[in-house]
Amino acid sequence: FFSGFALLVLFSDNCSFSVRRHQQHWPKTTVVLDLAFQHCSFSLLRFEFCVTPERLRIQPRQIEMSLVTDSPVHSSSSDDFAAFLDASLDSGSSEETEDSDQLETQRVKRRKVDKMENIEELQDPTSLPPSLEQTAEASMKKDVCTHPGSFGEMCILCGQRLDADSGVTFGYIHKGLRLENDEIVRLRNTDMKNLLRHKKLYLVLDLDHTLLNSTQLIHMSPQEEYLKSQTDSLQDVSKGSLFMLSFMHMMTKLRPFVRAFLKEASELFEMYIYTMGDRAYALEMAKLLDPQREYFSSRVISRDDGTHRHQKGLDVVLGQESAVLILDDTENAWTKHKDNLILMERYHFFASSCHQFGFNCKSLSELKNDESETDGALVTILKVLKRVHGMFFDELEGNLVDRDVRQVLKTIRKEVLKGCKLVFSRVFPTGFQADNHLLWKMAEGLGATCLKELDPSVTHVVSTDAGTEKSRWAVKHKKFLVHPQWIEAANYLWQKQPEENFIVNQTKNP
Repeated sequence: FFSGFALLVLFSDNCSFSVRRHQQHWPKTTVVLDLAFQHCSFSLLRFEFCVTPERLRIQPRQIEMSLVTDSPVHSSSSDDFAAFLDASLDSGSSEETEDSDQLETQRVKRRKVDKMENIEELQDPTSLPPSLEQTAEASMKKDVCTHPGSFGEMCILCGQRLDADSGVTFGYIHKGLRLENDEIVRLRNTDMKNLLRHKKLYLVLDLDHTLLNSTQLIHMSPQEEYLKSQTDSLQDVSKGSLFMLSFMHMMTKLRPFVRAFLKEASELFEMYIYTMGDRAYALEMAKLLDPQREYFSSRVISRDDGTHRHQKGLDVVLGQESAVLILDDTENAWTKHKDNLILMERYHFFASSCHQFGFNCKSLSELKNDESETDGALVTILKVLKRVHGMFFDELEGNLVDRDVRQVLKTIRKEVLKGCKLVFSRVFPTGFQADNHLLWKMAEGLGATCLKELDPSVTHVVSTDAGTEKSRWAVKHKKFLVHPQWIEAANYLWQKQPEENFIVNQTKNP
């Protein structure tokens, strides 16, 4: 057997293979291979080797792939195809062996297996009678390959070379893999059915300022030098939260509660990492968060894998948008998927992180403090995720296939400030259309009613200055006077916050 067959180079060194079946009728040998990829389940290929005194010819007969992750949920597709190949091979074993001289001019035979027809390559097409040529052409037209995807510009089904720019790249699954839209839809539909059967949804997680915070060593402040003597061992990252990555010249701090968060979330969601960092960084962070590869497997997407510069998109996620939740600290990164987004309060552990976002204050590390393990941001968001999951799979709500996680998220969000009627004072720039402002839209998204003028139904005046006319009206009529941060806090915490914690001070006149 041609064990060093060059085509395997196409699939890179992450591919291993074994012989499933081997049958020989000289000079033709048929071999079925099982190929296992690092980031995929089984890929199965069938080759026919035809040896003659003049030449060695290798013909790929069928190439098929099940592009799914290594979860047990996704095992059926490749198993079914393996059965098909075995049946196909068995159907050929009953054919009588012919003399090698006769094989040189052998005519095309048609073989049917489960409604699929394979036409064997002709040894010398010009020697065929016209009727058989016409038969072969008609069959080839009938069995035109749809080219569902490609590896290294070669179709994964028929082996034909394809346009390098066609389809969507899924390099995080395997380098060089591209899938066409129809195949992506098929995979998403199949995966969706499997996930719903196991009562799971999809969760896409950002890294920086969401699950962790990193800094370059050269950017650490003098007040942070003490951290260098408190880092945890990289030999057993599952027990630590502060890591010195000297080979990357950086230090990383995991957000409090992140390990418990991932463990509990993994029971309800199939999770992806999606970061605007490069691939090397993404993989190193995944090792810290998931050292046993229990949660993410190969589902680690970096900026190198995206299809739009400076933007994140669900086009490279093999999950239906109606079942995907996104957790990220940057809303503008998801311009096309804001309805899927749960906006996360940023985690600023290092001083460089505060400076990056223009905060003139000491960081948590400089204060020798940290978020709470019991009621921090991830604890709050986990409760929201569980509630969304519970509402989505509510048995009283009818057909699961018709449900949309975006509608569930919107329903929960609108309960936060339900019943509140707001008027804004000295919050928007002069001349700015108030109802176009982010804060106005945020309040409405949380269920509040926003008004431009005062009336007795108003419950809250949102202001940056206690000395404005509207602010004084609120005090006089015993309405709540709150700072705009009251709305922002409700948005991050998914709960109406105590108004007394957001006092408005009077601005001093120059």
